[in-house]
Amino acid sequence: MAALQDILLAQAFADQCRRWARQLGAEPEAVQAAGRAAQAVAEAVAAGHVCLALDRGAPPFDPEALLASGVAGPPGAGTPLILDGPRLYLARYFDAEARLARALLARHRKRPPPPGPAARQLLLNLFPAERSGEPDWQQLAVALALCRRLTIISGGPGTGKTTTVARLLACLLADTPDLRIALAAPTGKAAARLQESLQARAADLPGDIAARLPRGASTLHRLLGLGIDGQAPRHHRDNPLPVDLLVVDEASMLDLTLALQLVEALPPQARLILLGDKDQLKAVEAGAVFAALSASPALSPATAAQLAELTGWPVESLPQAQAAAPLDDAVVWLSRSHRFAAGSALGRLAGALVRGQAALALECLEAGGGDLARIDAPGAGLGSQEFQRLEAGYEPYRQALAAWQGDAAQLPLLFAAFESYRVLCATRRGERGVEAVNERLAARLRPLGSSVRPDQPFAGQPLMILQNDPATRLFNGDIGLALEDGEGLGVFFPDGAGGYRRLAPSRLPRWEGAFALTVHKSQGSEFDGVALVLPTQDSPLLTRELIYTGVTRARRRVQLFAPAGLLQQALVRQAQREGGLALRLLDTAD
Repeated sequence: MAALQDILLAQAFADQCRRWARQLGAEPEAVQAAGRAAQAVAEAVAAGHVCLALDRGAPPFDPEALLASGVAGPPGAGTPLILDGPRLYLARYFDAEARLARALLARHRKRPPPPGPAARQLLLNLFPAERSGEPDWQQLAVALALCRRLTIISGGPGTGKTTTVARLLACLLADTPDLRIALAAPTGKAAARLQESLQARAADLPGDIAARLPRGASTLHRLLGLGIDGQAPRHHRDNPLPVDLLVVDEASMLDLTLALQLVEALPPQARLILLGDKDQLKAVEAGAVFAALSASPALSPATAAQLAELTGWPVESLPQAQAAAPLDDAVVWLSRSHRFAAGSALGRLAGALVRGQAALALECLEAGGGDLARIDAPGAGLGSQEFQRLEAGYEPYRQALAAWQGDAAQLPLLFAAFESYRVLCATRRGERGVEAVNERLAARLRPLGSSVRPDQPFAGQPLMILQNDPATRLFNGDIGLALEDGEGLGVFFPDGAGGYRRLAPSRLPRWEGAFALTVHKSQGSEFDGVALVLPTQDSPLLTRELIYTGVTRARRRVQLFAPAGLLQQALVRQAQREGGLALRLLDTAD
């Protein structure tokens, strides 16, 4: 349905552009070029691209005829379509990309005051290792962020991004005890995990500083005050956020529009820390902002000398580039994983996926033992034996439900049991898609006699919210559990402060069952075990990034349901998002 809707919208936009071209007196050939170009670029945006790349094969229109239509023009022409070299944009996306580049560079160029003695000393105390051998990039990331208003930290699972941020906040609070700090992430689950992880690391910090760490994290939609259906945010350039520092986790999920709203809502003096994994899936909407920003982590000689002075690492041990790109001095890659044991099957698999080593990835899956397994499952759908494997993963949750007595004190254990395992699907539709797998799992896990009304959850059913609803403080991606208590059936959601809140099912915005999630929806989550279900038919959606993202949601165990041949095809396919942000940063820098 979504794909059909995108096609219909693209066709409607194409028809409108043809009408505009006729009104401007264009020749028939130019009118048709305008329509074909409008449809092509609208479909590209629906597929996640910011623009249509005209140098990726012959375009379905004549660029000269398109310019003659009056519907497209160069930057600054004020036309609905913008032709910028080999890239064709919808005007609003061209404007958003240019504004984001300018805003990021302006923040990067505006240096904060140098760190004071308290921050400098704490930086050394928190990283007491000898200054020899391989540099400690967690410490260098903290040092870099102390000297910058924009810092981009990319790292895979368990590479210490949250530890790095906790120590950075401690150093900043040592200098400025009343620093106003906000924590945020694109989804409620990712925001809650950021807060939990940060609090877990507070014990390693000085007590007076740990007490001043922020106690809550928010979704970006809630932070910015975004309403439903694209309503303007409450916070923007003319009403900025009241913060001195904003930390955004899972920044790989930022699309172009949300990234621009975020950056423009920050006051000029505020610091921005973006955390993410450049190798994960990109945003659902148009743009691959984090991947573009984190592409090049080189240091200029001046910055390398500054970091060496702060940390004690020899300057010659730091990678340097004489001709650094505009944001290179803002980027750090963390590569050492503390989650996966050295040589572990899951760690080797994740590394092979990042490096594009399809043969090694398959070898890891075939030799992974009990914690890592590939199940061939060649049929169009999953058979009863495969579904028994999926269902078995929810046994801890089933046992926790059996022990539920309506006592709020049991909620943490119940949520922990549910969050220990998840079924992930590559697609929404088809016999192996989220909708079908969810329906079958719900039928198997539903208690006897429970409601089967599609608009009414049953006791024990997990629910995922599908739209932002400020009235209930629920946002797209939030997950709750439907449970019976003394008041009847209620749906419980984490409140972001370590507690839970109860809502009647009738108050919920649009939702769906959540025994199974798409890989996209699982970003920002971690589970002990994951079952990743791929379709049997190849699709452009099946990419190395999708498999890497799904696999690395797991801390310990992965079951991958996929035929070997299809998996081989997916492992060598890399997602490509068209956009000009990286080049725009270069142009703006000049």
